[in-house]
Amino acid sequence: MSLGRSALLWTAVVLVLLGGLHTAWRHFVHQVPLLPGSQETYWDLEARVEMEAKGVPVKVRLAIPQSQPGFLMGSEHTASPGFGVSFVEGDQRFVEWSIRSALGKQWLYYRVQFKFDARQQVAAVGVAPGLLVSTWSLPLQAAAGQVLRRAWQESADPFSLAKALAEQLGDRRNQNGRLLVSEMTAAEAMVNLLNDAKVPARVLYGLALEDGRRRQALQQLVQVFDGANWQLFALGTGANAGMNVTGKDYLLWQQEAGPILEVLGAEGSGVSFSMLATHEPASSSVDALEIKDALLSLSIHSLPISEQTMFKTLLLLPLGALVIVVLRVFVGLKTSGTFMPLLIALAFLEMSLVAGLITFLLLVGAGLVLRQLLAYLNLLLVARVAAVIVCVVGLIALFAVVSFHTGISDGMKVTLFPMIILAWTIERMSILWEEEGALEVFKQGGGSLVTATVAFLLMDIYEVRYWMFNFLGLQLVVLALILVVGSYTGYRLLELWRFSPLADQPLNKE
Repeated sequence: MSLGRSALLWTAVVLVLLGGLHTAWRHFVHQVPLLPGSQETYWDLEARVEMEAKGVPVKVRLAIPQSQPGFLMGSEHTASPGFGVSFVEGDQRFVEWSIRSALGKQWLYYRVQFKFDARQQVAAVGVAPGLLVSTWSLPLQAAAGQVLRRAWQESADPFSLAKALAEQLGDRRNQNGRLLVSEMTAAEAMVNLLNDAKVPARVLYGLALEDGRRRQALQQLVQVFDGANWQLFALGTGANAGMNVTGKDYLLWQQEAGPILEVLGAEGSGVSFSMLATHEPASSSVDALEIKDALLSLSIHSLPISEQTMFKTLLLLPLGALVIVVLRVFVGLKTSGTFMPLLIALAFLEMSLVAGLITFLLLVGAGLVLRQLLAYLNLLLVARVAAVIVCVVGLIALFAVVSFHTGISDGMKVTLFPMIILAWTIERMSILWEEEGALEVFKQGGGSLVTATVAFLLMDIYEVRYWMFNFLGLQLVVLALILVVGSYTGYRLLELWRFSPLADQPLNKE
């Protein structure tokens, strides 16, 4: 065995050992379960306040949540260098930051963890909000009256009335509902209509819980009272209109009506939200989950949630790279670009596989046609590729608009495809078509789609995503596999198939 190959194998062994030891440490010391099976679900939520300070005293007041039906609040903390922090308790909780002087861009973080607990019951109604007198303009008054009369006929109690109103306000074919929503938000219109029907209601803000989401905004929800109980309703379109959101999919950020964020002494302020779901074994103690040693402090889990959600996808890239190495080295598949299939697979993760494949084929097919038309203009390479980029952006915008108006939600995610990579892919395929013919284009294009599909199928496995995010030592194991596979210099499977006719010929003994 050569010295270089021996060093490579020993390097791979060391990487596997280090990765295995780190994984064992995470499992036995930090009590992170190996399988995402029967554990309790925790939601880490982070509010990020951004503002531009002007060199004067700054005071920030942010509404924050508390335990509620379905969710039990755990730990909470803030990250605000240089700012003083205090919590204001009451029916509506607030966190307040203050500083004597600040200048330039400032970021403040509030982070809280909730445990999903179906045993958390709906709190009893204390004092329902008072009824407000609606001040409709003349055109809105007629539309509101028709919407309310129809909803009243289709309902039996305050909650069914709220659902019927939400369905009309979310129906694009309902002209009266569209008129009301054009003058105010759907939630505000629904509260006014309920108050006209003598049903107490108010607008609150909540978060639609979806693992790994970054920079999300709060959603207006309508809290409806029937005297003894209350329910929350989300305003949407189609099947989601009037959905009762009291459950595990929404978390109520606000308990009392009022502003979410108030800032004095700064301008350009705003707040965005990130969320991350984790699964812990029910038997884990609080002490075990809060180990604060140096190894944990330097882990991905110590980052802000907005960055953690980004790494949840990035940590899958080594797996996709391993798939590409295996298919190119062992199988001999040709792809259009070395790692272009990996970027396409990432787009598939945000879309469905079928929708992603269809969208990719349509984009590349239309791009090739446009590229052939550009060939008649005799442009230089840089100008030609730039023109292709403009055409790709236009095609993506066109697909998104058509998908929106035809109700194809997956099609609106076409913007996730890497535009620059698509433009270069179209350019390379067009040149390849001219130089080596259509067959070679189909070989490389088909190889790219096969590779992207295999990478997607591996990265889309829930257990794989869980392992790669929670056990960073597995990254070293993947690196070791890439090193070992990359040292292979034998025949590829497709080469064996290509040379198989030679094996059937008799040997010439002369």
